Amino acid sequence: MKLTVFGATGGIGQEIVRQALDAGHEVTAVVRDPARLTATGTNLTVFRADLSTPEALRPAVAGRDAVLSGLGARSRKDAGVAARLTRTVLGAVEAEEVRRLLVVSAAPVGPEPEGDGMLDRTLRGLVSAVLKDVYADLREMEAELARSATDWTVVRPPRLQNKPLTGTYRTVVGGFPRAGRFIARADVAHAMLAMTDDPGTVKQGVGVAY
Repeated sequence: MKLTVFGATGGIGQEIVRQALDAGHEVTAVVRDPARLTATGTNLTVFRADLSTPEALRPAVAGRDAVLSGLGARSRKDAGVAARLTRTVLGAVEAEEVRRLLVVSAAPVGPEPEGDGMLDRTLRGLVSAVLKDVYADLREMEAELARSATDWTVVRPPRLQNKPLTGTYRTVVGGFPRAGRFIARADVAHAMLAMTDDPGTVKQGVGVAY
């Protein structure tokens, strides 16, 4: 497949790029600073852009089979970034009539898992209170996607870890895995690539966790 990756120098974005190249896909990595991109390969094209306007991004998504985004806030001070940047990406994707778009959100934005214990509910409530501005931003981002004409998928992981790929994660379309507290960024990337050509995840939020 021909893929474009936004947020390609972030934790999840770098993993998407590496794994996609390993799988033989043609990858366009959209970055602000090419020096921060560690992945290399003959099927890799680096596209430098600051995501200021949809018009500037159209060449990066034209003719792509799918666009994957790891864009999002890295801390509370970055709240607002996800919705704003995703809106710009959406403008380019829709202008080029690219249908498939997958983005990273967060578990607390989706529905609560059925049957979770008191500890998990308490932890989720505490995290949601601390990061309420970040999650409000992600909800706005998800609303933008829902209003779009794309075949979108929102991937909602819990707390992220920098650990190797396991491939042993669980996914729930329209929900979240019970007692799912952690997942490696590498496994989130793996799940997103697996969902790229999965029609069952189109226009759905998908919870992913161990």
